[in-house]
Formats: sequence, structure tokens, C-alpha cells
Amino acid sequence: MASNQTQRPPASERKTLYIAFRCGRLANRLVLFANWMAFAEEHCYRLINFTFHSYSDMFETTKCDFYCQYPVSNSRSLWDAVTPVGRLLRRLRIPYHLVRNASRLNERFPLFWKTVLTLRETPGLPVTWLDDPKLLLQINRARYVFVYGWTFRSPELVRRHAEKIRAYFLPGAGIATASRKAVETLRQQAEIVIGVHIRHGDYKNWKRGQYYFDIHQYAEWMHSLVRELTGRRVAFLVCSDEARCPEEFIGLRVEFGPGTPTGDLYALAECDYIFGPLSTFSQWASFYGNKPLLQMRNKDAEVNLNDFRVSYLEEIP
Repeated sequence: MASNQTQRPPASERKTLYIAFRCGRLANRLVLFANWMAFAEEHCYRLINFTFHSYSDMFETTKCDFYCQYPVSNSRSLWDAVTPVGRLLRRLRIPYHLVRNASRLNERFPLFWKTVLTLRETPGLPVTWLDDPKLLLQINRARYVFVYGWTFRSPELVRRHAEKIRAYFLPGAGIATASRKAVETLRQQAEIVIGVHIRHGDYKNWKRGQYYFDIHQYAEWMHSLVRELTGRRVAFLVCSDEARCPEEFIGLRVEFGPGTPTGDLYALAECDYIFGPLSTFSQWASFYGNKPLLQMRNKDAEVNLNDFRVSYLEEIP
């Protein structure tokens, strides 16, 4: 496996990876992007991700880079220089559609099979590991690789290159300020701030409601953590995809997140611990903030601080 200390080849000589599959919403795309970013960093490849255009304005790096690429380019692209045209292309998702269709066309009619590869997930497996020798061999044979799938993961590489990934996904100034203020308010009341991610909405029916827990259940878990931390002042930052009120959390110190997906995501990352249902949302908050996470998998699960772990974006909801 290549070392991240290896001398990088010139941009014109690097193998280029294109993420050609748009997977879900913000957190899903962050998780997939980060896993491939770690892979690109490890092997000195270039990564381009037009699927991230929907969220690119929310982050300091991608709002200035039409290609949403890694490593960050030292030069400004034509599409960033001609701002109105670049913004129109992003909004219409034209670059993404071109890459997606090119990947499908190459798969059906591999005219350039020696240099272009469409790489799909391993059929029948819940996770496609990026250190799989067969996968590496496929990638090594091509100069351009279209990545088409959601389950690609490489937690060891994500761990190894975590600081570079975190630096890349620095949120915009307004988002960072709102997230920080939400948690600072609680730190005036408590020694420990625990982030609570409540996911209702689509979780009521997704996988037959396996990860849908009612508010009383969340409150019970929160009280359990207070008991476990007896003698410490504990407060909770609650981030939910539905409106919540303090009366749902009687006897607990509670404040609510900024109320936007990105604001809530980065506010959770500011907390000392995070818990919620199995979700890429809380996984990203844990990874970005380097904070321990516990993902609840059923309503009978117990919360125990010894079970909290920092996520390296490996779990598939």
C-alpha cells in the first residue's frame, strides 16, 4: 500500500477518481466523499466529486472549487473564474449527469477499457472494503475510474488521514458560529454536554421503523446518562428533524441545535459525547468533532459511557 509520505506525481500524471453515484442527503455524501478522499490521499490520486454540488456552498473549500476535488488545487478553474456560468452548471447538476452517464456508457460499451473503469460495489456484500486486493487490482489497471456505489468504506485510511479530511470540510463561517454558540450556551450550565440526535421523519417507516424511537425513549436514555454521571453537571444539546419543546425533557438541562442540517451536524460535533439512532448524520458529527458516539439499534438498548467510540465512518445504516 502506498505511503502518504510518497512524493506526489504531477497533476497531469495522477490517476483520477470520479464519484458518479449521488447517495442520499448531506451526511451520506460526506461519508462517501471522506472514505474516497482518504483512499486518494493514501495512493496519491486525484478525486473529483460533482455529486457534492448540492452542498458545496456550505463549506469553505468546496464553495471555491467547481470540481469539489481532492487534493485542493493551487489554481482556480475556468468555471470558478466565470462565476455565473459555474453556478448555473452546479445548480442544473450538469457535470454530475455527464459523469454518471459516462460511467454507465463505459460500463456497457468499454471502448477505452484499458484506461477507463466503472467501479461498482461488490454484489451481495453489505460493505465493499477499499483495501480489497481485487478492487485495488482493478483500480491499478485504469487511469480514470468512475466510482458508482454507496457501500465503499476504508475506516483505517479515514483514521490515518482524519486531520486532512476534517480540514477540508471546514464549514462556512456563519454555520460554524451558530453551531459553536448553541453549545457554548450549555457549557455555562454544565461540565459535560451530550449531543442527542433524534431522527424521526423518514425513520418512521425506513426499515420498518427499526431505528425510530419515541421522545420518551430518548428522555429515558438521557436520564440514564445523568445517573451514570452522578456528581457532574450534565446538559444536552438536542438536534431533531422535527420541532421539539423543553416540556418533552422534564428534569433535564436541554437546549436545541441551530435547526439547519449543517448547523445541527456541526453543533453535535462540538459536544463531549453524542448518541442517537444508527445514522451517517451522527457518525459524521462524531468523526469531525473527534467525539465518542453511541448509535442506538433498538428501543431496549442501554446507554453506557464505556460503549461510546469515535466513528471512522465505516458503518452502513
